[in-house]
Amino acid sequence: MARKNPFANVMDDKPAEEGRVALDYTIKGASKSILSSINEMASQADKLLEGETVVEIAPADIDVSFVRDRMADDDAEFEALVEAIRERGQDSPVLLRPHPSKPGRYMVVFGHRRVRAAARLERKVRAVIKQMDDRAHVIAQGQENSARANLSFIERAVFAERVARLAYDNDNRVVMTALAVDRSTLSKMLSVTAIPGDVLEAIGAAKGIGRDRWYEMKQLLEKPARLEEARAVLSGAEMTALSSDERFNRLMTVLKASSKPSRVKPAVKSRSWAADDKGVAADITSDGRRFTLALKARDATDFGDFLADRLPELYTAFRKEKGGA
Repeated sequence: MARKNPFANVMDDKPAEEGRVALDYTIKGASKSILSSINEMASQADKLLEGETVVEIAPADIDVSFVRDRMADDDAEFEALVEAIRERGQDSPVLLRPHPSKPGRYMVVFGHRRVRAAARLERKVRAVIKQMDDRAHVIAQGQENSARANLSFIERAVFAERVARLAYDNDNRVVMTALAVDRSTLSKMLSVTAIPGDVLEAIGAAKGIGRDRWYEMKQLLEKPARLEEARAVLSGAEMTALSSDERFNRLMTVLKASSKPSRVKPAVKSRSWAADDKGVAADITSDGRRFTLALKARDATDFGDFLADRLPELYTAFRKEKGGA
Protein backbone atom coordinates (compact mmCIF):
# COMPACT_ATOMS: atom_id res chain seq x y z
CA MET A 1 0.00 0.00 0.00
CA ALA A 2 1.37 3.37 -0.97
CA ARG A 3 2.26 5.69 1.86
CA LYS A 4 0.10 8.72 2.37
CA ASN A 5 1.28 11.68 0.33
CA PRO A 6 2.65 14.21 2.89
CA PHE A 7 1.94 17.02 0.44
CA ALA A 8 -1.76 16.15 0.09
CA ASN A 9 -2.89 18.85 2.50
CA VAL A 10 -0.39 21.33 1.11
CA MET A 11 -2.08 21.10 -2.28
CA ASP A 12 -5.77 20.86 -1.50
CA ASP A 13 -8.23 23.73 -1.69
CA LYS A 14 -8.28 24.50 2.07
CA PRO A 15 -6.02 27.53 2.55
CA ALA A 16 -5.98 27.48 6.34
CA GLU A 17 -5.28 23.77 6.64
CA GLU A 18 -2.74 23.89 3.82
CA GLY A 19 -0.82 26.68 5.46
CA ARG A 20 -0.83 24.98 8.86
CA VAL A 21 0.41 21.63 7.57
CA ALA A 22 3.08 23.14 5.35
CA LEU A 23 4.47 25.20 8.18
CA ASP A 24 4.45 22.26 10.58
CA TYR A 25 7.61 21.02 8.85
CA THR A 26 9.53 23.90 10.35
CA ILE A 27 8.72 23.19 13.98
CA LYS A 28 9.21 19.44 14.28
CA GLY A 29 12.41 17.50 14.83
CA ALA A 30 15.25 17.58 17.29
CA SER A 31 16.86 20.68 15.85
CA LYS A 32 13.73 22.13 14.25
CA SER A 33 15.10 21.26 10.83
CA ILE A 34 12.58 21.03 8.05
CA LEU A 35 13.32 17.43 7.04
CA SER A 36 15.75 14.96 8.52
CA SER A 37 17.85 14.35 5.41
CA ILE A 38 18.30 15.08 1.71
CA ASN A 39 17.13 11.52 0.94
CA GLU A 40 13.88 12.12 2.79
CA MET A 41 13.39 15.33 0.82
CA ALA A 42 13.89 13.42 -2.40
CA SER A 43 11.28 10.94 -1.24
CA GLN A 44 8.82 13.75 -0.51
CA ALA A 45 9.37 15.17 -3.99
CA ASP A 46 8.83 11.70 -5.47
CA LYS A 47 5.46 11.46 -3.78
CA LEU A 48 4.29 14.54 -5.66
CA LEU A 49 4.53 12.43 -8.82
CA GLU A 50 3.90 8.95 -7.42
CA GLY A 51 0.79 7.24 -8.79
CA GLU A 52 -0.27 10.29 -10.78
CA THR A 53 -1.33 10.24 -14.39
CA VAL A 54 1.46 11.29 -16.74
CA VAL A 55 0.37 13.33 -19.72
CA GLU A 56 2.20 14.87 -22.64
CA ILE A 57 2.16 18.65 -23.06
CA ALA A 58 3.62 20.76 -25.85
CA PRO A 59 6.51 22.93 -24.56
CA ALA A 60 4.91 25.94 -26.25
CA ASP A 61 2.00 25.68 -23.79
CA ILE A 62 4.28 25.80 -20.72
CA ASP A 63 5.55 28.89 -18.90
CA VAL A 64 8.41 29.05 -16.41
CA SER A 65 7.86 29.27 -12.66
CA PHE A 66 7.06 32.66 -11.21
CA VAL A 67 10.10 32.21 -8.95
CA ARG A 68 13.33 31.64 -10.80
CA ASP A 69 15.66 29.06 -9.24
CA ARG A 70 18.62 29.02 -11.63
CA MET A 71 20.94 31.70 -12.89
CA ALA A 72 22.22 30.19 -16.11
CA ASP A 73 22.57 26.61 -17.22
CA ASP A 74 25.96 25.05 -17.50
CA ASP A 75 26.10 24.53 -21.26
CA ALA A 76 27.90 21.20 -21.03
CA GLU A 77 25.47 19.82 -18.44
CA PHE A 78 22.45 20.96 -20.43
CA GLU A 79 23.79 19.48 -23.67
CA ALA A 80 24.37 16.19 -21.85
CA LEU A 81 20.74 16.25 -20.68
CA VAL A 82 19.52 16.92 -24.22
CA GLU A 83 21.53 14.00 -25.55
CA ALA A 84 20.29 11.69 -22.79
CA ILE A 85 16.66 12.53 -23.57
CA ARG A 86 17.33 12.17 -27.29
CA GLU A 87 18.69 8.66 -26.74
CA ARG A 88 16.49 7.30 -23.91
CA GLY A 89 13.53 9.61 -23.80
CA GLN A 90 12.41 11.61 -20.76
CA ASP A 91 12.80 9.21 -17.84
CA SER A 92 11.00 11.21 -15.16
CA PRO A 93 8.07 13.58 -15.62
CA VAL A 94 8.10 17.23 -14.68
CA LEU A 95 5.57 18.79 -12.33
CA LEU A 96 3.25 21.41 -13.78
CA ARG A 97 0.29 23.35 -12.44
CA PRO A 98 -2.50 24.99 -14.43
CA HIS A 99 -1.38 28.57 -15.04
CA PRO A 100 -3.03 30.76 -12.39
CA SER A 101 -3.85 33.60 -14.81
CA LYS A 102 -3.65 32.15 -18.34
CA PRO A 103 -6.38 29.58 -19.08
CA GLY A 104 -5.20 26.68 -21.18
CA ARG A 105 -1.56 27.14 -20.23
CA TYR A 106 0.66 25.55 -17.59
CA MET A 107 3.41 26.71 -15.26
CA VAL A 108 6.49 24.69 -14.34
CA VAL A 109 6.81 23.80 -10.67
CA PHE A 110 9.98 21.79 -11.22
CA GLY A 111 11.68 20.35 -14.28
CA HIS A 112 12.60 23.52 -16.18
CA ARG A 113 15.61 21.99 -17.90
CA ARG A 114 13.63 18.96 -19.06
CA VAL A 115 11.05 21.31 -20.56
CA ARG A 116 13.79 23.23 -22.36
CA ALA A 117 15.39 20.01 -23.59
CA ALA A 118 12.05 18.79 -24.96
CA ALA A 119 11.58 22.11 -26.74
CA ARG A 120 15.05 21.77 -28.28
CA LEU A 121 14.21 18.25 -29.46
CA GLU A 122 10.73 19.32 -30.63
CA ARG A 123 9.13 16.72 -28.40
CA LYS A 124 6.24 16.90 -26.01
CA VAL A 125 6.97 17.04 -22.29
CA ARG A 126 5.97 14.15 -20.04
CA ALA A 127 4.34 15.83 -17.06
CA VAL A 128 2.17 15.43 -14.00
CA ILE A 129 -0.32 18.25 -13.54
CA LYS A 130 -1.47 19.27 -10.06
CA GLN A 131 -3.62 22.07 -8.79
CA MET A 132 -1.74 24.13 -6.22
CA ASP A 133 -1.45 27.67 -4.97
CA ASP A 134 1.68 29.82 -5.05
CA ARG A 135 2.76 28.87 -1.54
CA ALA A 136 2.60 25.14 -2.23
CA HIS A 137 4.32 25.79 -5.56
CA VAL A 138 7.43 27.36 -4.03
CA ILE A 139 7.63 24.69 -1.31
CA ALA A 140 7.54 21.90 -3.89
CA GLN A 141 9.97 23.70 -6.21
CA GLY A 142 12.43 24.42 -3.43
CA GLN A 143 12.31 20.92 -1.98
CA GLU A 144 12.83 19.26 -5.36
CA ASN A 145 15.81 21.52 -6.02
CA SER A 146 17.28 20.94 -2.57
CA ALA A 147 16.89 17.19 -2.91
CA ARG A 148 18.27 16.70 -6.42
CA ALA A 149 19.23 19.68 -8.51
CA ASN A 150 22.87 20.60 -8.79
CA LEU A 151 22.18 24.11 -7.59
CA SER A 152 25.04 26.16 -6.24
CA PHE A 153 25.02 28.02 -2.95
CA ILE A 154 24.34 31.36 -4.61
CA GLU A 155 21.44 29.97 -6.66
CA ARG A 156 19.83 28.61 -3.50
CA ALA A 157 20.45 31.92 -1.74
CA VAL A 158 18.89 33.95 -4.56
CA PHE A 159 15.90 31.59 -4.66
CA ALA A 160 15.50 32.05 -0.90
CA GLU A 161 15.62 35.82 -1.25
CA ARG A 162 13.00 35.80 -4.03
CA VAL A 163 10.62 33.64 -2.00
CA ALA A 164 11.22 35.74 1.13
CA ARG A 165 10.34 38.85 -0.86
CA LEU A 166 6.91 37.35 -1.62
CA ALA A 167 6.19 37.65 2.12
CA TYR A 168 3.98 34.59 2.59
CA ASP A 169 4.52 34.97 6.33
CA ASN A 170 6.29 37.20 8.83
CA ASP A 171 9.07 34.83 9.83
CA ASN A 172 10.20 33.14 6.57
CA ARG A 173 8.94 29.69 7.58
CA VAL A 174 7.81 28.99 4.02
CA VAL A 175 11.34 29.71 2.78
CA MET A 176 12.83 27.42 5.41
CA THR A 177 10.37 24.69 4.44
CA ALA A 178 11.15 25.08 0.75
CA LEU A 179 14.91 24.85 1.23
CA ALA A 180 15.11 22.63 4.31
CA VAL A 181 17.29 25.09 6.20
CA ASP A 182 17.13 26.49 9.71
CA ARG A 183 16.82 30.15 10.57
CA SER A 184 20.55 30.68 11.10
CA THR A 185 21.45 29.20 7.72
CA LEU A 186 18.73 31.19 5.99
CA SER A 187 20.01 34.41 7.57
CA LYS A 188 23.48 33.75 6.17
CA MET A 189 22.06 32.98 2.74
CA LEU A 190 20.00 36.16 2.66
CA SER A 191 22.93 38.30 3.79
CA VAL A 192 24.92 37.30 0.70
CA THR A 193 22.10 38.37 -1.62
CA ALA A 194 22.85 41.96 -0.66
CA ILE A 195 25.32 41.79 -3.56
CA PRO A 196 23.58 43.64 -6.43
CA GLY A 197 21.73 41.41 -8.87
CA ASP A 198 23.66 42.57 -11.93
CA VAL A 199 26.92 41.51 -10.30
CA LEU A 200 25.50 38.11 -9.34
CA GLU A 201 24.19 37.53 -12.86
CA ALA A 202 27.52 38.55 -14.40
CA ILE A 203 29.38 36.04 -12.21
CA GLY A 204 26.85 33.25 -12.65
CA ALA A 205 26.09 30.12 -10.65
CA ALA A 206 29.71 29.51 -9.54
CA LYS A 207 29.00 25.94 -8.49
CA GLY A 208 32.38 25.50 -6.84
CA ILE A 209 32.07 28.58 -4.60
CA GLY A 210 30.64 28.19 -1.11
CA ARG A 211 29.02 30.46 1.42
CA ASP A 212 32.15 31.79 3.15
CA ARG A 213 33.76 33.07 -0.04
CA TRP A 214 30.52 34.68 -1.21
CA TYR A 215 30.22 36.38 2.18
CA GLU A 216 33.79 37.64 1.85
CA MET A 217 32.94 39.12 -1.54
CA LYS A 218 29.79 40.72 -0.11
CA GLN A 219 31.91 42.49 2.52
CA LEU A 220 34.42 43.70 -0.07
CA LEU A 221 31.64 45.12 -2.23
CA GLU A 222 30.11 47.18 0.57
CA LYS A 223 32.29 50.13 -0.50
CA PRO A 224 30.74 51.91 -3.53
CA ALA A 225 34.12 52.37 -5.21
CA ARG A 226 34.80 48.63 -5.14
CA LEU A 227 31.32 47.88 -6.45
CA GLU A 228 31.94 50.07 -9.49
CA GLU A 229 35.33 48.42 -9.92
CA ALA A 230 33.64 45.00 -9.84
CA ARG A 231 31.18 46.02 -12.56
CA ALA A 232 34.04 47.28 -14.72
CA VAL A 233 35.98 44.01 -14.26
CA LEU A 234 32.95 41.84 -15.05
CA SER A 235 32.16 43.80 -18.20
CA GLY A 236 35.62 43.11 -19.64
CA ALA A 237 35.70 41.13 -22.87
CA GLU A 238 38.08 38.53 -21.42
CA MET A 239 35.47 37.49 -18.84
CA THR A 240 33.23 35.85 -21.46
CA ALA A 241 35.85 33.15 -22.06
CA LEU A 242 36.00 32.22 -18.36
CA SER A 243 33.82 29.79 -16.46
CA SER A 244 31.59 31.11 -13.69
CA ASP A 245 33.99 29.90 -10.98
CA GLU A 246 36.88 31.57 -12.81
CA ARG A 247 34.97 34.85 -13.06
CA PHE A 248 34.38 34.76 -9.32
CA ASN A 249 38.04 34.04 -8.59
CA ARG A 250 39.28 36.70 -11.00
CA LEU A 251 37.04 39.32 -9.43
CA MET A 252 38.08 38.34 -5.91
CA THR A 253 41.74 38.71 -6.85
CA VAL A 254 41.11 42.24 -8.12
CA LEU A 255 38.99 43.24 -5.13
CA LYS A 256 41.50 41.95 -2.61
CA ALA A 257 44.35 43.75 -4.33
CA SER A 258 42.44 47.04 -4.33
CA SER A 259 41.46 46.62 -0.68
CA LYS A 260 45.07 46.62 0.48
CA PRO A 261 46.25 50.10 1.48
CA SER A 262 48.86 51.32 -0.93
CA ARG A 263 52.16 52.19 0.68
CA VAL A 264 53.60 55.41 -0.60
CA LYS A 265 57.34 55.21 -0.41
CA PRO A 266 58.84 58.38 1.08
CA ALA A 267 61.12 60.38 -1.14
CA VAL A 268 64.80 59.62 -0.62
CA LYS A 269 67.05 62.63 -0.13
CA SER A 270 70.76 62.33 -0.82
CA ARG A 271 73.78 64.60 -0.71
CA SER A 272 77.55 64.34 -0.61
CA TRP A 273 80.32 65.92 1.42
CA ALA A 274 84.12 65.94 1.11
CA ALA A 275 86.87 67.37 3.34
CA ASP A 276 88.99 70.15 1.90
CA ASP A 277 92.06 67.93 2.07
CA LYS A 278 90.20 65.07 0.34
CA GLY A 279 91.09 62.79 3.25
CA VAL A 280 87.51 61.72 3.77
CA ALA A 281 84.26 61.96 1.83
CA ALA A 282 80.69 61.03 2.74
CA ASP A 283 77.52 59.94 0.93
CA ILE A 284 74.47 60.94 2.98
CA THR A 285 70.95 59.55 2.35
CA SER A 286 67.69 59.96 4.25
CA ASP A 287 64.14 58.68 3.59
CA GLY A 288 62.47 60.24 6.62
CA ARG A 289 62.90 57.14 8.76
CA ARG A 290 66.48 56.12 8.16
CA PHE A 291 69.63 58.25 7.90
CA THR A 292 72.74 56.72 6.35
CA LEU A 293 76.26 58.17 6.43
CA ALA A 294 78.74 56.25 4.27
CA LEU A 295 82.39 57.33 4.59
CA LYS A 296 85.10 56.72 2.04
CA ALA A 297 88.64 57.83 1.12
CA ARG A 298 91.88 57.29 3.07
CA ASP A 299 90.72 58.62 6.48
CA ALA A 300 87.24 57.02 6.32
CA THR A 301 87.90 54.33 8.96
CA ASP A 302 89.71 56.55 11.43
CA PHE A 303 87.17 59.34 11.07
CA GLY A 304 84.35 56.83 11.44
CA ASP A 305 85.83 55.54 14.70
CA PHE A 306 86.25 59.15 15.86
CA LEU A 307 82.55 59.85 15.24
CA ALA A 308 81.43 56.60 16.84
CA ASP A 309 83.39 57.31 20.02
CA ARG A 310 81.86 60.77 20.29
CA LEU A 311 78.23 59.89 19.52
CA PRO A 312 77.06 60.35 23.15
CA GLU A 313 78.42 63.88 23.43
CA LEU A 314 77.30 64.75 19.89
CA TYR A 315 73.76 63.58 20.69
CA THR A 316 73.78 65.58 23.93
CA ALA A 317 74.82 68.68 22.03
CA PHE A 318 72.06 67.97 19.48
CA ARG A 319 69.40 67.71 22.17
CA LYS A 320 70.53 70.97 23.81
CA GLU A 321 70.51 72.81 20.51
CA LYS A 322 67.12 71.38 19.55
CA GLY A 323 65.71 72.32 22.93
CA GLY A 324 67.05 75.85 22.66
CA ALA A 325 69.36 75.47 25.64
